[in-house]
Amino acid sequence: MLKLTIIANDDTPYELDVQEGSTVMENAVRNSVPGIEAECGGACACATCHVYVDEAWIEKVGEPEPMEEDMLDFAFDVRPNSRLSCQIKMTGAFDGLVVRVPERQG
Repeated sequence: MLKLTIIANDDTPYELDVQEGSTVMENAVRNSVPGIEAECGGACACATCHVYVDEAWIEKVGEPEPMEEDMLDFAFDVRPNSRLSCQIKMTGAFDGLVVRVPERQG
């Protein structure tokens, strides 16, 4: 199991044990993290699973692919560390990853 921390907009941390290969979005939905709507179910067809990757993890997680970048145009308050949580697949390299949920989704 890998560790993933999702910090809700009210600063409540959700410290989760997650399976390798699962996405941040799947784990947020499975654990009822508020603010992750995931309207498209992980198809990268909306921006309702927008998160901010913690500064310490930006380089490891990497940049969004072009399709994800296009969807981020619809997100609220996009920042340099914005990602769609459906596009972040948990691997051993991401053990301990920390992301934050924005004030609202796009």
